[in-house]
Amino acid sequence: MTVNGWIQIGLFCLAILVCVKPLGLYMARVFEGEITFLRPVERFLYRLCGVKGEEQHWTTYTIAMLAFSIAGFVSLYLMQRLQAVLPYNPQGLAGLTPDLSFNTAISFITNTNWQSYGGETTLGYAVQMLGLTVHNFLSAATGIALALALIRAFARRSGKTVGNFWLDLTRGTLYVLLPLAILFGLFLVWQGVPQNLGSYTGAVGLEGIKQLIAQGPVASQEAIKMLGTNGGGFFNVNSAHPFENPTGLTDFFELWSILVISAALTYTFGHMVKDTRQGWAIFAVMALLFLGGLGVTYWAEGQGNAAVAAAHVMQPTGNMEGKEVRFGVANSSLWAAATTDASNGSVNAMHDSFTPIGGLIPIINIELGEIVFGGVGSGLYGMLLFAIIAMFVAGLMVGRTPEYLGKKIEAREVKMAMLAILCLPLSILGFTALASVTKLGLAGPLNSGPHGFSEILYAFTSATGNNGSAFAGLTATTVFYNTTLGFAMLIGRFLFIVPMMAVAGALVGKKIVPTSAGTFPTHGGLFIGLLAGVILIVGGLTFFPALSLGPIVEHLAMQAGTFF
Repeated sequence: MTVNGWIQIGLFCLAILVCVKPLGLYMARVFEGEITFLRPVERFLYRLCGVKGEEQHWTTYTIAMLAFSIAGFVSLYLMQRLQAVLPYNPQGLAGLTPDLSFNTAISFITNTNWQSYGGETTLGYAVQMLGLTVHNFLSAATGIALALALIRAFARRSGKTVGNFWLDLTRGTLYVLLPLAILFGLFLVWQGVPQNLGSYTGAVGLEGIKQLIAQGPVASQEAIKMLGTNGGGFFNVNSAHPFENPTGLTDFFELWSILVISAALTYTFGHMVKDTRQGWAIFAVMALLFLGGLGVTYWAEGQGNAAVAAAHVMQPTGNMEGKEVRFGVANSSLWAAATTDASNGSVNAMHDSFTPIGGLIPIINIELGEIVFGGVGSGLYGMLLFAIIAMFVAGLMVGRTPEYLGKKIEAREVKMAMLAILCLPLSILGFTALASVTKLGLAGPLNSGPHGFSEILYAFTSATGNNGSAFAGLTATTVFYNTTLGFAMLIGRFLFIVPMMAVAGALVGKKIVPTSAGTFPTHGGLFIGLLAGVILIVGGLTFFPALSLGPIVEHLAMQAGTFF
């Protein structure tokens, strides 16, 4: 660890913090209908699609979201299968196999963007643009819309509706994601990221070896991949590729774009419930967990491998295996923490090459539920479900009916919140166990011992958490992994969303209870500590045994000089 590294991390945190209030307030005003400069475009789209704009009950809102997702899955699946006959395919790439098309279509409609393929060698420009880039916008806007439904449930009294899915989806795309992506895309082009429809370029390297240099509409996909916490890269090595991330400046702003919308939504929440202190409290919990994980990752990668040091090999910069020399240990650790906290999944270094403890933190970040900032929208509604559980625990301790933002938390809300939270370990641990004991599953890891187990655990953690990053040592381009990971992504997205929306439906009909001397304040340090503790305890108790078999035992073995 270096002073320069901590300065870079400090500047990044400051850049996020100063954007929370202005961007959060802007989004609140957009979804409250106060910002209307694109209203003519809105009206045209509503007429074109037959949207009337009436408020929806939580069940209608959820059904609309599910129907939209199904339509997106079918269209993206067909695009991949028919790629060979689509235009803008200058390399003449063939259509994808049924299992890979299934996996990729689910991946992009769930905002996971797991990639069991190399983008530049598998997908033509039409699928990259009309399929993947479009769904980068739509899956992100869907997450924002769902978060707004839950926010309204807390903000309204004795209501029956939680908004209109089609209006929220449209406004999230038109007013938030599209303007930011256009500006960010132009910035990336200025910095040297390609944006064209030309064929790949042939070249001869210094050693006389012929190369085919891939290019294409990279900047447009890169912008929304980062802002929408999608993470699916145009190139196989993602943001470690110099065409996706060419300079130190692009690295900084791509990192900034991963967290900025998710962080700002906490202020949107506070503004819409008429108490910005509540939003800042949620932000504080997220920031506390983020900085804690980042500190451990940076420390572990800064230490490097003890066996290498014992062999008297100079290692002044820590563990540089799998990292870009351009970015070093600090920026690689920062990216690993941010991308796994925010369900982004993009990488500028290979997590498979991290030290055992350095790789442990990204796994834990995802296993906590992707609520440390999390995906755009999904991180906030996941954190609010944990807040319900935390208030239930507080109520048990003091013998009082729990309340949050004036809404009484009763059995229905607690049951639905726990159902949503528990579906994640069910998928992660269930599929990991299956892959660890079957021939098809064990054919995937390239490493033996605990690191091979970590590769499997990370894959199903990432898929269920809708993250998309990976320990790249796992060969996932098989029918077994394409299928099981696909179902893990569906569980992580939709089996979480439906109970969450049921919570919204129950809360929106409740009256707001006036505060009293016995009301537990939810904007101070005690609540922040309680919520962070509940998150860590739930994650620790659930996943510690599996983590002990992977990165923890690998770390102990490494310290003892044992390798596999």
